[in-house]
Amino acid sequence: MKRIAACWLLLSLSTLVSAQKGKPLYKAEIGLQTYTFRNSFPKNILATLDTIKAMGIKELEAGPPKGMTAQEFRKACDERGLKIPSTGGGYDQLVKNPQATIEQAKILGARYVMCAWIPHERGNFNLENAKKAVADFNAIGKAMKENGLTFCYHNHGYEFKKYGDGASTPGTLMDYIIQNTNPEYVSFEMDILWTIHGGGDPVALLKKYGSRWKLMHLKDLKKGVVGDGSGGTPPENDVVLGEGQADFVGILKEANRIGIRHFFIEDESNDEYVQVPKSIAYLKSLRE
Repeated sequence: MKRIAACWLLLSLSTLVSAQKGKPLYKAEIGLQTYTFRNSFPKNILATLDTIKAMGIKELEAGPPKGMTAQEFRKACDERGLKIPSTGGGYDQLVKNPQATIEQAKILGARYVMCAWIPHERGNFNLENAKKAVADFNAIGKAMKENGLTFCYHNHGYEFKKYGDGASTPGTLMDYIIQNTNPEYVSFEMDILWTIHGGGDPVALLKKYGSRWKLMHLKDLKKGVVGDGSGGTPPENDVVLGEGQADFVGILKEANRIGIRHFFIEDESNDEYVQVPKSIAYLKSLRE
């Protein structure tokens, strides 16, 4: 019933959007990070993919869900017209055996491989963690490039802590990671919610680092919430796009300018069947 209600909601919202005039600001295919439906995939993988297709989603950032091989998942997505331009891998897995992730990415048809977390003592991400990540990311990214893939680090909010004395080393640990990784091997995926939650400015960062950003997670943080740099927040703080703190008009204008082509809605709320259709309708409603 939740799936049917979500599709009817999207249809009614799409009817309203179709009356909008002007050139669309959101120009890419509608993408989804499949973690959004983390509660549905274990119950019925194919039915969840059917729902995703019915919502008008065309691209996924995904790995094979439990109970399905990469080949089986690719086939199921192909049958529904769902492309998988990006997949992910855990930090330790990528360090120890990048080839396994490379092989899986190729089966899925992905061009990008992202890592979404740097191991560290919770609440205490520091310069030593960042230095190790830089070395590891350069090595991982080199292996990816040699196999025709692009490696991206997905920020998670804890990287925006200042480091050094602010004079000889101005900036944040996120700046350190971007500035010290090899652009030939390491690119980045901006998560909008975690950037704001960490105290970063998405538009300023897009302008500052330009084409280093290759992918984007479209998420919005509830108004009034002040992040703590932990990389965690309750699910109720993940709201429909356009209802939170993010300036999506400014973000998408800059993302278009620097050439980002793949955007993935990621909804970590517990109301994804209602929120995702509303977020899609919001993106389609934006005009230049």
